[in-house]
Amino acid sequence: MSVINDEAGTVDPTVEPAVDPAVDPALGKPRIVDNLYELLSRSRDGLMDVIWEQQRFHEHRRWSAVEFLGAVDTRSLGENDRTYVWNFGRAELTTKPGADRLARLSDSECRKWVGKDDVLASVLQACGTWSRYWNEEEAHHESVLTHLSRMLSCEPIRDDVVIRYREIFGDDDMLRTLFLLAISEINATVFYTSMASKVKDEGLRALFRRIATDEMHHMRYFVSFARALVDSGKYSPRSVLAVAHLFVRPGGELYGSARDRVEDRRHINWWDHLEFKGAERPDDHDRQRKLIFAFVEDVTSIAVNSAEEVEDRWLEMVG
Repeated sequence: MSVINDEAGTVDPTVEPAVDPAVDPALGKPRIVDNLYELLSRSRDGLMDVIWEQQRFHEHRRWSAVEFLGAVDTRSLGENDRTYVWNFGRAELTTKPGADRLARLSDSECRKWVGKDDVLASVLQACGTWSRYWNEEEAHHESVLTHLSRMLSCEPIRDDVVIRYREIFGDDDMLRTLFLLAISEINATVFYTSMASKVKDEGLRALFRRIATDEMHHMRYFVSFARALVDSGKYSPRSVLAVAHLFVRPGGELYGSARDRVEDRRHINWWDHLEFKGAERPDDHDRQRKLIFAFVEDVTSIAVNSAEEVEDRWLEMVG
């Protein structure tokens, strides 16, 4: 089930190459592989096919931070624009520790299943391999926004803040980790799409839209990997419902820095540290909830349409 239109985040086609070298006539347009567990169960060398498709998709989506920065008219940006750029440049600092954790955890889980469920081991290796592309693509977001923030003479991001935001997250259940990352990408997609609709400068709007499209694709990757874990029968859908409940319950993680009380953690969840001050908040909680409910069903085949239904299904599985 597709819940987001890929074209919603497209930008000026003039920034795309005239001929896309990642499009192989024999394979067609690069894509995010769905039904991963079933696909890898058909072939003992299917993992290399998946890895090649990841590379093709990554090349298909590449863009130049320098070119996008050059299209932003910094003189026309207002206080709202500056607030968005500063907040999300800082927020993107947290992706590298997330990707580092994902690479380590994926490989650890992969080794655990070798000889017990070799298809599942291949799925987990595919996930760990893809983390290198996620890391590189998010580095684009971080670099372009933090540099733009400096061009705008926004509040500097101190070295101690960078080091704190780079704190690697502790390990958790693999399925919980993947679904939490999917929700993080849901939040990022919605925020960037909303900010793109609020800014007036065409260059900044194009940049936010391009980042939103990247985040949407990351979200779909995490859902694909999470679905494969559930399809293996070795991971319980209960983990997905538990994470969904953590976000959509009243006062849950979905509401981030808008909550009355934000938990004090060793690591940084970026949504807890957004400081919009007088700027218009780019949240869209209704859209975020709908996407979470849709992806719960995509991963688990359990249909939910409200926070109450998420809690009920979760408690039924906890028993």
